[in-house]
Amino acid sequence: MATPMKGQVCVVTGASRGIGRGIALQLCQAGATVYITGRHMDTLQTTAQEAQSRGGRCVPVVCDSRQESEVRSLFEQVDREQEGRLDVLVNNAYGGVQMVLDNKQKTFWERPASLWDDVNNVGLRGHYLCSVYGARLMVPAGRGLIVVISSVGGLQYLFNVAYGVGKAACDRLAVDCAHELRRHGVSYVSLWPGLVQTERVAEYVTKGDSSEDPQFKQLSSLFSSAETTEMSGKCIVALATDPNILSLSGKVLPSYDVARRYGLRDVDGRPVQDVLSLSSVLSNNFRLNWLASYLPGFLRVPKWIVTLYTSKF
Repeated sequence: MATPMKGQVCVVTGASRGIGRGIALQLCQAGATVYITGRHMDTLQTTAQEAQSRGGRCVPVVCDSRQESEVRSLFEQVDREQEGRLDVLVNNAYGGVQMVLDNKQKTFWERPASLWDDVNNVGLRGHYLCSVYGARLMVPAGRGLIVVISSVGGLQYLFNVAYGVGKAACDRLAVDCAHELRRHGVSYVSLWPGLVQTERVAEYVTKGDSSEDPQFKQLSSLFSSAETTEMSGKCIVALATDPNILSLSGKVLPSYDVARRYGLRDVDGRPVQDVLSLSSVLSNNFRLNWLASYLPGFLRVPKWIVTLYTSKF
């Protein structure tokens, strides 16, 4: 088995389950030493055991990304145990999944104002904290890759206001951090997975108690063709082993674009769905989603239109 990341040290936050778990599995399979974080040691140990069966080494660390003291302690542990080495940091921890899936029809003023903290404290704020402490290890070494897991929700309305603003901010976090890190040889990118077959989304689709909700219908129809949780991990391995990764620093990278760039398929052999295809973009617009089924998948939203659409002026 090829181990292109043997000797490299990685941190993946929020890796007890879902996308973080899939990323940890792929990084270990590539031969890396991977520190994984979450709030419960039992679930972390389950992931660590599975990851180590693939190769590499997996170190579970209980860490609440809302607490700066715990984030600092995590990176101090990596610094101490790995003699200051950190090659890859994946900012994935996210505490708002259930909040996003529950009460989807409510507007922002009908929801508790605390939804903002539920969605963005572990996500956006935690990503910033980890970026600060991770960069302090990478910059002296003059190398490293930081990845923030974001989504197409940073481009267009998806789920709710707090979710979309948080994801747009994650993308900006990558762009601005990359600006300051570039001269130090450290790269920072935002990765957009498509719809992913996580445990919580699977449970949500299986329960079927929101059958009249258009969002539920959309998720149900797309779930079977969604990415596995390991596809993001395959993307990150490819990025981390690219000797020209600095040329991508500061970019927002949909998983489809990464897969096309490096010739990747999902772990089950399926091609990756394109979140920027016209049919995919229209399917997220409830007034125009009827049109999506009539468009071929190869028709894509041009990047210049995306640039104009996301411009503030």
